[in-house]
Amino acid sequence: MELRQLEHFVAVAQECHFTRAAQRLHIAQSGLSASIRSLEKELGATLFLRSTRQVQLTAAGQALLVEALRALSASNAAKEAVAAVQGLLRGSLSIGSLQCLHAVHLPTLLAGFLSEHPAVEIRLRQGGSDELVEFVRTGRLDIAFVSRPTREPENVVVSPLDSENLVLACAPEHPAAAKDRAKLADLLDEQFVDFPLTWGSRDLADRVLAAAGVERRVALEVTDVHSLLDLVACGLGVALVPSSFSVKTDQVRFIPLDGEVPAWETVSVTADPPSPAAAALLGQVHVAPMR
Repeated sequence: MELRQLEHFVAVAQECHFTRAAQRLHIAQSGLSASIRSLEKELGATLFLRSTRQVQLTAAGQALLVEALRALSASNAAKEAVAAVQGLLRGSLSIGSLQCLHAVHLPTLLAGFLSEHPAVEIRLRQGGSDELVEFVRTGRLDIAFVSRPTREPENVVVSPLDSENLVLACAPEHPAAAKDRAKLADLLDEQFVDFPLTWGSRDLADRVLAAAGVERRVALEVTDVHSLLDLVACGLGVALVPSSFSVKTDQVRFIPLDGEVPAWETVSVTADPPSPAAAALLGQVHVAPMR
C-alpha cells in the first residue's frame, strides 16, 4: 500500500465521484480507477459501492478512511517537521471559515501569511461550524475559524478569538424597531429567518430562545448573511444575529436583547498538536486588522 493510493482513495471518498476526484488530483480517471482497484485487491475488500451517479463508502471503506487520513496527516507532519528544522515552511494549509467572519479579516491574514511563507499552498472552504470542526478532527482541514462548539470534540484545540452580543434583527416597520431593548418573551409569535441547523449562530439562537420558553418557527432558511438580512428588511421575519451583522446593511434595525444572554463566540480549531503551518497562521491572527 502506497501513500499515493491512499491519497487517491481519500479524494474519491471525499468527492463521492471518480470524475471530480480525478480532476482534483489532476490525473486521468482511468488511472484513478486502476489505483483504487489495485488497493481493493491488496486489501481483499470492496471500498466503494459504485453507481452511475456517485460512489459511496462501504463499511470497509469507512474504516479505511479514518486510518488513511491519519496516515496522510502523519506523512505531511513528517515532511513539515524536516522543513521546520531547515527553517522552511512548505506543504499545504487547509483552512475552514464561517462565511461572515468578523473576528479575523481573513483576506488580509492570508495575504500576510503567504508573503512570509510563499512555499505553502493554501486551500480555503466555507461552511457551518459543526461541519468544519469535524473536518479538522478527521484531518481534512488544518484549522477552522468557527463559532464555539457546544461540545468540544477530542483531539482538537479550541482557542478563543472574539465574542459578540446577540441582537434582534427586524425590519424598520416592525414594532420592536422603536424600542431600546427587545424582550425574548415578546418573540413568541414571530416568524424567524435563520441559517440551517448545525450553523453556529442558529444553534446559539435556538438555545437562547428555548431557555426563554420561546418555541419559534423558522420558516425561511438561508445559507448566506446577505439573503438573511434582505429577508428581514422586507418584513418576512426577524432573526437573532451577532451584533457585527449590523455593519452589513442600513435597511435593518438591530435591537439589543434584554436580560443576560450568552455571547456568540468565535474560536479557532486546530488538531492537537497543530501542524506547523496552522501554528504559523495562528501566530499572525492577533496582529491582523479587525473589520
